[in-house]
Amino acid sequence: MYTEQIVNRQVVNRQEEQLILVNKDNRAIGTAAKLRVHREGLLHRAFSVLLFNDKGETLLQRRASCKYHAPNLWANACCSHPRLSETPLAAAQRRLSEELGISCPLKEVTQLSYKAYIDNGLTENEYVHVLQGTFTGACDLNPEEVAAIRWIRPETLCQEVEENAAAYAPWLRIYVREYFSVLFTQHT
Repeated sequence: MYTEQIVNRQVVNRQEEQLILVNKDNRAIGTAAKLRVHREGLLHRAFSVLLFNDKGETLLQRRASCKYHAPNLWANACCSHPRLSETPLAAAQRRLSEELGISCPLKEVTQLSYKAYIDNGLTENEYVHVLQGTFTGACDLNPEEVAAIRWIRPETLCQEVEENAAAYAPWLRIYVREYFSVLFTQHT
């Protein structure tokens, strides 16, 4: 199954959406279709959003069952790819609205790279802009993107990832295991 999205009044197959290929220094070197990028493990630009509430909990989303990779796994609040004409911040705001039906101020806290083997022979090889925000309202979930959400204390997330890693998206496992002190501390 694939998801279509309306972009500038045109229907776009999400698997054919063009991703920005980058070198190790995050310099754009071209574009390629999303599915090809993930099949060939090409390094591409991405963003990840970590949201916190006033209790210091972070928001997780369970990816919808129709996602072509990592379906039904728990991931951070939102992650995706900027379009050629977008900054990572603008793309993050767009996807927060499309996936969770929300808007909140975001701030970039770091950049990182990782490579992870997903499922179905696919690979994530991303140069990621990590953004954080504070959010306490209600979400309006897009069922084609998100199956469920939950708030969790970062320390509890760390414990759960170690006890049941298979329930979490590979990139979230990497974030928790390798970047916990940087990513799961609120930067206000």
